[in-house]
Amino acid sequence: MTILIKNISHLVTMDDTGSEYRDGWILVDGRSIRALGDGEPPPPEKGEARTQIDACGAMALPGMINTHHHLYQTFQRAVPRVQDAKLFDWLVGLYEIWRELTPDDVRISAQVGLGELLLTGCTTIADHFYVFPKGQSPHLLDETIDAARQLGVRFHPSRGSMSRGRSQGGLPPDDVVQSPDVILSDSQRVVERYHDADRFSMCRLALAPCSPFSVTDDLLAESAKLARSLGVRLHTHLAETRDEETFCLQTHGCRPLAYMEKVGWLGSDVWYAHGVYLNDAELSLMASTGTGIAHCPTSNLRLGSGMAPIPRAMDLGVPVGLALDADPSTDASDMIRELQTCTLVHRVGTGVESMPARRALWIATRGGARVLGRDDVGMLAPDMAADIVLFSLDDIGLAGAMHDPLAALAFTTGIRRARWVMVNGQVVVDEGRLVHLDEKELLVQANRASGAMVARATARTGLDFLSPTRSGADGKRAEGST
Repeated sequence: MTILIKNISHLVTMDDTGSEYRDGWILVDGRSIRALGDGEPPPPEKGEARTQIDACGAMALPGMINTHHHLYQTFQRAVPRVQDAKLFDWLVGLYEIWRELTPDDVRISAQVGLGELLLTGCTTIADHFYVFPKGQSPHLLDETIDAARQLGVRFHPSRGSMSRGRSQGGLPPDDVVQSPDVILSDSQRVVERYHDADRFSMCRLALAPCSPFSVTDDLLAESAKLARSLGVRLHTHLAETRDEETFCLQTHGCRPLAYMEKVGWLGSDVWYAHGVYLNDAELSLMASTGTGIAHCPTSNLRLGSGMAPIPRAMDLGVPVGLALDADPSTDASDMIRELQTCTLVHRVGTGVESMPARRALWIATRGGARVLGRDDVGMLAPDMAADIVLFSLDDIGLAGAMHDPLAALAFTTGIRRARWVMVNGQVVVDEGRLVHLDEKELLVQANRASGAMVARATARTGLDFLSPTRSGADGKRAEGST
C-alpha cells in the first residue's frame, strides 16, 4: 500500500540544493519515499491501493534527529535541589535519585521522553543509558528499546557505563558503577541481540562509557576495541565544562580530547556530546578524522556550562548534530525548542549571521544523520526513509509569518507540536496525538513513579530534594551549598 500526502502548503526537503515547494506532495511506498514534488501528484499505478493524507495548511519537513539524550532522566525535571547547580554538583545530587531506578521507572520515563520528541517533530533518537544500580535488573537498557519499539521511533540506544566510583576518585556512588568485565559482557549482549546495520534500520546500538571522569582508561580502550570488532559506533560526553578540563589535566596530564585520542577515541565512528571547550586545533583534528559533536545548546545554557563553538566547528568541517541531553538540564524533550535555542544563541558573540534558521535545521536533520552514520534519514527525497513531519500553520502565533514558514519554526512560538508524524512509512502521530500510547494515562503513571523515586531517595539519604538549596536573601546560592 502507498500513502499520498497531498496539498502540502510548504514542503521542505533539506536536499543538497535546498529544494522547497509550495503546494507539494509526497508519495510513500512502504518504508521509503517513492517520489515528491509540486503541482499534480502522479496517478496510482494499476492495482495500486493508495491512502491519502490531506495536508492542506501544513508544512512538511524531514523528521529531526536527536543525537544525544538520557531518557531515564525525564522524571527529574525541575527538581528544586539541583535547579541552580553546576554540572558536577548537579550530578552528585541527582545520582542519589537515580540510585532508585527500577525497570518500570526506566520504561515509563522512556515512553515520556520518546513521546514528547515525536510530538515535537523528532523521529530518530540517540539515547545514552549509563546508570545500573546494584540490586536491580542488569537489563535496564532493554526497557528503553522496548519503549522505542512500542512508540515506533527510529532508535539509537547506547550501552553506557561507569566504572570509576567515588572510592576511585569519580563522581558516582560505588553502587551505580560496574566492573569492566560486566560492562563489556553486557555490551556485547545488547549489540548481538538488538543491533541492525541494514538500511532503514529501526535500532542501531553504540557503546558509550559515560565520561572521562567516571570511567577508567582500560574501559575506554577496551570499549573502543569491542565496538569496532562488532561494527558499532562509540559515544561519550566530552569537553562539557571547565571542571572536566581541570580533572583531565590533573588526572591524565592532558586536555580531554588529547586523552581520548590516547585511548583510541577518534574517527568517523565516534561522536561526543557537548564539545563546549574545544579549541581550533582540536576542532581541526576532529574534522580531519570525522569525529562528530552532539550539540546541546539548552543544556549548556541551563547548567551554565558555556556555549560550544558550533559555527566554527562547521566551518572547519566537523560533523555536528543537534541534541537535547538530559531532561533535568533542559526540562523538556522538545526538539522545536532545541532548534530555536540553536538558532538564537550563536548570534550572540559569534554574529547574527552565524546561524540562519536553515543552518540550524540542517544541523537537526542532515547533520544528525551524518553524526549517526546514516545515509537513509535527514532529508526528503526518493529512496530515503519515509520519516516525515507535518506541522499545521494555522496558529495565531504564526500570523504574519507566512513569508517564510520554515524560518517561523525556528523563530516563533506558533508551532508547538506536530500534526502528523510518520516513521519508516508508519503514522505514529495522528492529528497531534500519539498513536500507540494514551498520553493522559502516561502522565498519571509518570508523575506517580517520579514522586516515588524521590520519596525513596529521601528516605534513604535524609535529603530534601523538593526544597531549593539554601540561598541568601538575594536569591543566590549560599557558598558551599550542594
